[in-house]
Amino acid sequence: MIMLYDFIMNKMVWKARWTGEQIRAMLLEQMEAFWRRDTGIERERLADVERAAALPHAVIVSGLRRVGKSTLLAQMAHRLGQESFYYLNFEDERLLGFAAQDANDLYQTLVEIFGERKIFFLDEVQNVADWERFVRRFMDLGFKFYITGSNASLLSRDLGTRLTGRYVPIELLPFSFREFLVFKNIKIPDGQPLTTTGSALLNASLNEYQRSGGIPEALKYPELSILRTLYDDVLYRDIAARYRLEGVQTLRELAYLLMSNPAGQVNYNKLKAQFQLGSVNTIRSYIESMENSWLLFSIRRFDFSLKRQQIAPKKVYCIDTGLVNAVGFRFSPNSGKLLENLVFLALRRRTRDIFYYITPGGYEVDFYLPETGQFIQVAQDLSSPVTRERETRALEDAAGAMKMERMLILSDRNEDEFRIGDLPVQVRSTAEWLLE
Repeated sequence: MIMLYDFIMNKMVWKARWTGEQIRAMLLEQMEAFWRRDTGIERERLADVERAAALPHAVIVSGLRRVGKSTLLAQMAHRLGQESFYYLNFEDERLLGFAAQDANDLYQTLVEIFGERKIFFLDEVQNVADWERFVRRFMDLGFKFYITGSNASLLSRDLGTRLTGRYVPIELLPFSFREFLVFKNIKIPDGQPLTTTGSALLNASLNEYQRSGGIPEALKYPELSILRTLYDDVLYRDIAARYRLEGVQTLRELAYLLMSNPAGQVNYNKLKAQFQLGSVNTIRSYIESMENSWLLFSIRRFDFSLKRQQIAPKKVYCIDTGLVNAVGFRFSPNSGKLLENLVFLALRRRTRDIFYYITPGGYEVDFYLPETGQFIQVAQDLSSPVTRERETRALEDAAGAMKMERMLILSDRNEDEFRIGDLPVQVRSTAEWLLE
């Protein structure tokens, strides 16, 4: 019934459903609410948005629901000034059915209300069919666009074609560890060596960050079940409804399995058998839809053969460890895997060229970064001789098989550098490394 209603409403001409006065009231309400919203702590990605301000390109901020995209836009808007831009929020149900051909009429109303301006802020633009057409046309007329969306197709190759390469993609993730500390009003180390007490307090903050995650609204209102609601919205609105999936039960069970096993390897054929599906493509499409909605990320196993990369199991990470703790199944704290998930998210902020590696001896190295020739192992602590031997054994085997520049072990404290053959191996505090 809901899908039929959406179909009928989208088929109706948008402007025919509202009087001119109602449209003007909506635009004024949206602008006022946007300008008055709490801009929170300054996001690290604001610097990237500001750097793109002088370019004629559209700035496209993409990420999970409630991750702070609108707040990031508001922070940029306050840099520019209230009289410099137009704002439209396409999550507003009053804009349901708005299409590219309605842009001229809406622009005329905006000019009547606010006067001539050359900057647009567009929120959740994926709700507008063929939005790229009017954005490209207005860009050709000299307008600047700042755009948010909750679907990874906003950063796809197809988008590059539709906007003829004239956009700057910015991926917004939940709070980094540094942003988390700022939000919590916890003093950030100044780069000087930490005392034993200082190191212990920083590790305690890291443990809290690992439990709570970095979704701003969930941190602001911990008494509410925001993470659970967010998870359901992504599954049912961003995935099941958007992709018109019929197997919602399978989607829910698969998502639950993956959320319960962060940093785990997934084999599509085994999952196909486990869920009794006829084709591995169903599993593949469900996981891709979760990635497109920013719920999960997957990385490949590094191999010089692209074919072997494609058929090898992938490792899956969640967008937020707080989300894992809120919705996943745990019979133990699983803190080692959650820590690895945090390290992945930190690496993702720096590069997308991330792999895991299986050595000739069958040992796993958590991360390999081809750009820097670096292997990274993550261990909760190295106090156990068994753990230390396991982590270094994998690196030793990797060193004998791969040409690399350096190795890093992330753990609970800094230790003296040592060598494997001619290669230096750093042992760093994960908490301090996350603040770099």
